[in-house]
Amino acid sequence: MNKLYKEAYDQFAGDDWPSYEEYIADNIDDSSIKLELEKLEKQSSKANSYDYNSRKPTHIDWDQLDDDQKYKLTGSKTFCMLPWVHMHAFPDGRAYPCCLADYWSPVGDLRKNTMAEVWNQDPYKQMRRNMLDDKPCKECKNCYEREEHGAFSMRNDANKTYGHNVHEIKQTASDGHHEEFKVRYWDVRFSNLCNFSCRSCGPIFSSNWYNDHVKLYNRKPDVLGRDMARVEYTAGNEESMLEQMEPHIPHLEQVYFAGGEPLIMKEHYYLLDKLIEHGKTDVRIQYNTNFSEMRYKNKHVFDYWQHFTNVSVGASLDASGARAELIRKGANWKQTVENRQRMIKEVPHVDFYVSSTISAMNVLHVLDFHKEWTELGLIEAKDWNINICQSPDWYRPDIFSQEFKDQVITPAYEKHISWLDPKDGLRRATVGFTSVLKLIQSHDNYSQWPEFENQVAKLDTIRNENFWDTFPEYKELNGTA
Repeated sequence: MNKLYKEAYDQFAGDDWPSYEEYIADNIDDSSIKLELEKLEKQSSKANSYDYNSRKPTHIDWDQLDDDQKYKLTGSKTFCMLPWVHMHAFPDGRAYPCCLADYWSPVGDLRKNTMAEVWNQDPYKQMRRNMLDDKPCKECKNCYEREEHGAFSMRNDANKTYGHNVHEIKQTASDGHHEEFKVRYWDVRFSNLCNFSCRSCGPIFSSNWYNDHVKLYNRKPDVLGRDMARVEYTAGNEESMLEQMEPHIPHLEQVYFAGGEPLIMKEHYYLLDKLIEHGKTDVRIQYNTNFSEMRYKNKHVFDYWQHFTNVSVGASLDASGARAELIRKGANWKQTVENRQRMIKEVPHVDFYVSSTISAMNVLHVLDFHKEWTELGLIEAKDWNINICQSPDWYRPDIFSQEFKDQVITPAYEKHISWLDPKDGLRRATVGFTSVLKLIQSHDNYSQWPEFENQVAKLDTIRNENFWDTFPEYKELNGTA
């Protein structure tokens, strides 16, 4: 059995456990500790054997697939399983094939039509036709860009995770119509309810952004030709989305909770109750959460996670300390750390990873943050997922001058990747940081730097903050400082 990394050992070790050195030397007499360690080693071995960057589907024997199916899932540069198993929606009602789809290319509107109706409207049917003909889709440009720079995209992951449903494509009519509407993977946001107002966000995804938008633009936020409410519900009201989803519970393989902030939404707890009621505790439960609040009224999410065998929590953490609190306004860094420490003790079976969005704001500091949490034993180095901020243009991590990229960013990333590489059996984090650096070096987006300074100044003014004091690593670049 593979030995645990020191970070993992220190993370789980009780006060009466032997030192890490004694563990490595197999100098442990206590049988109960030995048994616990064997369980942890087994879990770790299983995790490390998983090839994150492999494109082969994980829930079906490769030999059961024909040549065309194999090509679509692993060889095609355009095919994606999601239009056959999934639908995503923004809190304003716009429906998409996934959460990474092009913002300006929705496939429907859940304020006007049900999910079942959108499923076979022209935009979704056209996507299926394009994918079956190996043609690119305008909705998928963000995945294409990520793949160009070596990243393992959402399209790759979808084919890997849901490839066992590839037989569904044979039921697709020549016009793209797919009769059997069964959602296997649900990522429909209930609302934009959120207790944060992150700098790169806005009122569509955060109710807490509403007042800042009014201050910035002297008007209410608007979308799709109407004024937005502070709290927007995806299907128009609190109940409609749940009513549409309940018939799909027997078919669900995975539920992805996001928002807004899902852990403060009553609908989130209602759905977990329904899954437990239906005996669907084997459904994979996955989160994108700001990791700030673990309790809703008298409900604690840890109590719910005890019922489910496969829970994965992706914490949207981009920085530590004061930097974290500025980027994601509303964050209390001390509470974030305490939540993680408590989670390790109370729900150790729950998979936890940091899901960092790398933008112009944190492109340097995120490296220090990653190393800091690893050394504190709050996470293993491999449990780090990289998202790249691709929009708006002024927050992309490629807006810096070529000189700054060459002299500051590139050496910092190369040093970090060298530190990370031997610790990253999963390869997810290493590939992520490498693809970020490749994107930064391959794109000249320096024309957006003045707009970055402009946006920083606007938010600093209305929030009474100072980005340049909080991120002194950029001070020399600020022409207005």
